[in-house]
Amino acid sequence: MAKTLRIVGLGGSLAAVSTSRAALKAALDGAAAAGAETDLLDLRELDLPMYAPDEDGPTEAAARLIEACYSADGLLWSSPLYQGTISGALKNALDWLHVLGDRDPPYLHDKVIGLISAAGGTQGLQAINTMEFAVRALRGWAVPYVVPVAAAARVFDHEGQLQDPAIDLQLKTLGGEVVRVAQRFAVDGSLHRQAECESAAERVAAA
Repeated sequence: MAKTLRIVGLGGSLAAVSTSRAALKAALDGAAAAGAETDLLDLRELDLPMYAPDEDGPTEAAARLIEACYSADGLLWSSPLYQGTISGALKNALDWLHVLGDRDPPYLHDKVIGLISAAGGTQGLQAINTMEFAVRALRGWAVPYVVPVAAAARVFDHEGQLQDPAIDLQLKTLGGEVVRVAQRFAVDGSLHRQAECESAAERVAAA
């Protein structure tokens, strides 16, 4: 009997009403509809301290973030577009995941990650691109299907409720896609992607 996958959503903003948080919730609903257990790590509620490498260890909030992400089968990240990139709050949360470098496997090795942004204009893909760089650095796998929500003020009402059925469908589709791909990873115990990547890097260096 296949295990139930766990998908963790990370994101939102520090705003009381956050369109990126609302988008993340819709994607998590899609993951739940695909049969996964879901957990929302709301950046406003987490209230993370700034990551400082010289500190003794993570705070309770940071430890919750770190362990939830490490134990997840897949993740959904969602950020507002601030000054052409992701929010400082999300970047700080991703910085805390640097602590996972000492684990075996390290970082977010073989985690499947879906990416969402919410922008006031039409440039939300810039935040998606930034998050994709972080996915690679943390050794995860970003699904090709992404959802950059444009003109978010028209897509969500003043209470953060999603008003556009087409965007709702896109977000739920992304949640389902993360579950689908994570299931593929979960059932194939023969995969050794880290070793394959290291071998490829050695071949390139020797060429």
